[in-house]
Parts: sequence; C-alpha cells; structure tokens
Amino acid sequence: MENRFLQLTLSNPEGFVTGIQYNGIDNVLAYYTNKEYDRGYWDVVWNFPGKKAKKTKGTLDRIEATKMEVITQNDEKIELSFTRTWNTSSTTAVPVNIDKRFVMLQNSSGFYSYAIFERLQGWPAVELDNMRLVFKLNKKKFHYMAISDDRQRYMPVPDDRVPPRGQPLAYPEAVQLLDPIEPEFKGEVDDKYEYSMESKDIKVHGWISTNDSVGFWQITPSNEFRSAGPLKQFLGSHVGPTNLAVFHSTHYVGADLIMSFKNGEAWKKVFGPVFIYLNSFPKGVDPLLLWHEAKNQTKIEEEKWPYNFTASDDFPASDQRGSVSGRLLVRDRFISSEDIPANGSYVGLAAPGDVGSWQRECKGYQFWSKADENGSFSINNVRSGRYNLYAFAPGFIGDYHNDTVFDISPGSKISLGDLVYEPPRDGSTLWEIGVPDRSAAEFYIPDPNPSFVNKLYLNHSDKYRQYGLWERYSELYPDEDMVYNVDIDDYSKNWFFMQVTRKQANGGYKGTTWQIRFQFDDKMKNVTGNFKLRIALATSNVAELQVRVNDLSADPPLFRTEQIGRDNTIARHGIHGLYWLYSVNVPAASLHVGNNTIYLTQALATSPFQGLMYDYIRLEYPDSINYITRS
Repeated sequence: MENRFLQLTLSNPEGFVTGIQYNGIDNVLAYYTNKEYDRGYWDVVWNFPGKKAKKTKGTLDRIEATKMEVITQNDEKIELSFTRTWNTSSTTAVPVNIDKRFVMLQNSSGFYSYAIFERLQGWPAVELDNMRLVFKLNKKKFHYMAISDDRQRYMPVPDDRVPPRGQPLAYPEAVQLLDPIEPEFKGEVDDKYEYSMESKDIKVHGWISTNDSVGFWQITPSNEFRSAGPLKQFLGSHVGPTNLAVFHSTHYVGADLIMSFKNGEAWKKVFGPVFIYLNSFPKGVDPLLLWHEAKNQTKIEEEKWPYNFTASDDFPASDQRGSVSGRLLVRDRFISSEDIPANGSYVGLAAPGDVGSWQRECKGYQFWSKADENGSFSINNVRSGRYNLYAFAPGFIGDYHNDTVFDISPGSKISLGDLVYEPPRDGSTLWEIGVPDRSAAEFYIPDPNPSFVNKLYLNHSDKYRQYGLWERYSELYPDEDMVYNVDIDDYSKNWFFMQVTRKQANGGYKGTTWQIRFQFDDKMKNVTGNFKLRIALATSNVAELQVRVNDLSADPPLFRTEQIGRDNTIARHGIHGLYWLYSVNVPAASLHVGNNTIYLTQALATSPFQGLMYDYIRLEYPDSINYITRS
C-alpha cells in the first residue's frame, strides 16, 4: 500500500506490518533486528478457563491471518482485510474469529488499523487477558520518546537492559542501567510501567528520529473501545523503541478485568481504528517540534471521528449513532443549601450494571464526557446499544448511577435535563484527610532513593512514578508506623501516600498500623448514636484493611475488608487502581472526651507490594448533633 507520503508493506496472508518507508528512510521499523512477524502486529493473550498456572501468563497469539482480501481499492483509498477463522474442531487455538484491517487514504501521511473480534454462539469458554497493536521501531534512529507535554525524553536502548549492561531489580520489567551505551543513562532505572497513562489522556504518543527529523505517532481519536472507563491505565510507548495501542489489559486492575466468556457465549467488538501518523520537518527546524505538529493532527482526527471511510458495517458512521445530554448536580446539604454543579465530573455510558461497575466492564463500549463548569455534559457518537449512565465528581465520594436502561438507536438524541447525585453523607464533617478525587497524588510522596531514579521524574508533578518508593516507607518510619494528628498535621507532608508492608531483618514482611489521632471537647460527652467513618481507597493489592477505635487489641476489629484487590499499582508506579468506598459505623460510646485514636491496619504481609493507597478519609458527626457544626 502506498500514497505520495509513504509505503506500507504487509505480509500476505499473515497481515504483519513488515515495512514502512517514509521520507527517505527505507524502513522505520526494526527490520534488521526483528523477524517479519515481530515488527508491526496485532496480538492477544488468552487462556482456556482453568488452564493457566497460578503465576504464568496466558498464551501469546500474534494473530497470524490465513486469508487476505482487498475490500476497497480506488483513487481515494485502499482497505485490506486479513482474517483468521476459528476451526470448530480446534482444541488449541483461541475460539475467536479475527479480522485485521488496514486503511490508507490518498492524501494522508499515515495509515489506519482496526480489528473485529467475534465469537459465535456455541463456542467454548475462553479468557482474554490482553489485546494490542504493536510497532517496534528502528532503534538506530528513534531515540526520543514523547507521550505528553511534560513526559518526553531521550531514551536508552534495549541493549542497555541486558546483563551485564543492565541489572534486573525486584521484577523483570524494572532494570537498573549499569553500563549503558550512552553514559548519560548510567545508574537510571528503566521500567515500561513508568510510562503508563490513563485512558482519557492517551490521544497521541510516539517517537522522534532527531537525525532524520521524522516522527512516528499513534493517534487515538476515541477511547470508546478501551476497557474499564476513562481512568484505566494502559501502557503506551516505552524503551524498544516500542509503540503500543493497548485496547484491553488487566494492568492496574487485576483478575477482575479478565474478559471471560462462558461456554456458548457470543460476542463481537471492534477495536480501533487508530491512526499511525508519520511527520517530518526540513533540516534546520527543531525536530522536537514534531510533537506539537502531531498534537495538531490529533485534533484533526478527533474532529473526523467517527471515521466515515471504513468499509466494515461493524463500525458505524456518525449518522448511525446517538447522543445523550444533560446536567449533573451534586446535592450535599452539609456543604451547600443549593445543588452544586458537578464541574469537571466524568459522565459516561457503559453496559447496564451496578454502581461503579464500569471500572470492571470490558466486553462492550464505553462513552464518556467531561462536564463543564455548569455540570452540563453531552455524550456524542454513541453506538447503538443498551446502557446505564454513570458519573463521578471530583470533590465528592462515591459514584452516581442512573439505573434507567437507555436504548440508543441510530439518530437518537436523549436529553435528560437535570440529574442529581447525592453522595454518601450522614452528618457534618468532624475532620477529613485528603481530597476525594480517586487518587493518592495529594499525599506525601518521597524523593526516590538516589540509586534508583528516572531523571524524567525529578522535580516533576508525577514523582510517584519513581522506582522503589515502597521501600522509602520503612526508611522514613524505621521503628514505628505513621501517626497522623488531624489538628496539626498536613496530609501533603505527613500522610505517606501508600500503606505498605515493613521488611523484617529475617527477610520477611510485617503488616503496618497507622494511627489517626483527634480530640473531643466537653460538649461531646453526652453524644449518642454512630459517627460515620468514610474510607475511600484509591487502590488495593492483596490487602486487608482493619479498623479499630481506641483499642488496638480489639478482636474482632470494628471493621475489616477481608482480602481485596490485585491492582499491582504499587509495583507499577501508579497512583490509583480500582476505587473502593467503605462506610464504617463508629459508636459514640467508643469515643471519649480528650484524645482518640483510629487504628488502620493493613494486615496481609508476604511481599513488599501488598498495600493500600487512600483517596480520602472523613469522620462525620451523628446526624442528631449536626447543629453543633452548622452556622
């Protein structure tokens, strides 16, 4: 496939991208180090239920097609289809039909790719863990990576990660560069998870060949086909040089996001299209400005969405889609006597389910919009289907859920008017810690161990992306666990951003107990009823939270979660995974005038990566005494 900008070479009938010729570069892909099937390809990681060993990944299938067909070919565009049909007699192949599509337009400096995955009724059960489109670039040329305005840098090369140049750390993905080819990287830690991004922010990312003044970019105009909503974190670009379009993965969520199909369950989903865009500047122009030009192209692609040039009927054009609009207000009478516009809230359509179920939903499509300062939202270009409306608002705990099933059909325009979210609240706030924004970013994040740094994140707002911060807790609290006094402490300075295990001298690990100290004055002596402790967690990894009040030895504790979460956010340098919200009744009789202490124990401890990140904690007065704090 070629136009006046570039030439794209694909293997027939497998459908691997073997070459991209552009601007005098014979092949921007890793042609001299990688086999033809290992340069540009779609893949899926899958298992038959029960076949996967406890600590092994599933089967990696690089989706080798068996048939190529020219779908469209004229002066304006060409679309090729590479298909693989599941053989019903097979006991070793993934029971999914896959159609990989590649589209090139006449006046476009790049090409588009999308894939249609389909299961028919009666097919055997299967689990899908990961789906991606991968491009591995020429490592001699592409050294500068850009994934956002403030996350871009010159990168080491994959050779630097291999012993003796590199030394693996606590897990294989993290490698310390001991003797890199370029001395500037000496001592740094390279880990692909340091470059993860939230789905809502993955619009354009890629690489620049500064010597050739050429950029290679992946542009994603919509995230409707990605799993688990706007906050789900995915890999993008990382050392290789590697460029990924990840459509589905379990990262930062865990087993809850395995796409599990029952025996006989039918399913179809379109992943993409994404746009692979190449750009260049004349000599003398700063090649790093190619990033800004790629951002401009991203805006153009977003305006063209949904694309009208795809030939598959499974990808509907704009006139085959619908829309939902409205206004979201928050009602919290302990903050305001008037309903509050949900400024900056995320409002979305996802498969019908329970409150917050969008976090774990992965088989269907999701459509999200950010509300303006008046709380108004418009969700456009929604595919036909049945949906619930979901939302979450920064500054308020919990999730909005409208359990009405909205049946979207081509051309439908649903106006919902004013919607009111009443976040959980029983009484006025006695004290609070943090900001309810589903993230632990506002808490104290330490500087990294100087021996394990990524220079990109020094003096950076995303300093939590540094390697090994879980070890800094024991270094900062060598003898006793964290104690936080709500009257004098500042959560941005005194609340460690993750509650992790403590390594013991014998090499084992121990759970940790944090204390929240606060005081009551004499007017509280006759209070009855229950105070309410709201605990919002930003993530949990094989952890158990136990809550006790004024008695650390209480057994059973006042509250316990049991084991929750397999987000692995701590090891993967994240600041949130799945969101959890708990409401705990604290009997007034368990509190007393003077000093009080709430004990938060993370009890499970077999590894350094078990623990919690808190989003927000609040203690509310019993409703019967709200007048005490009202003015």
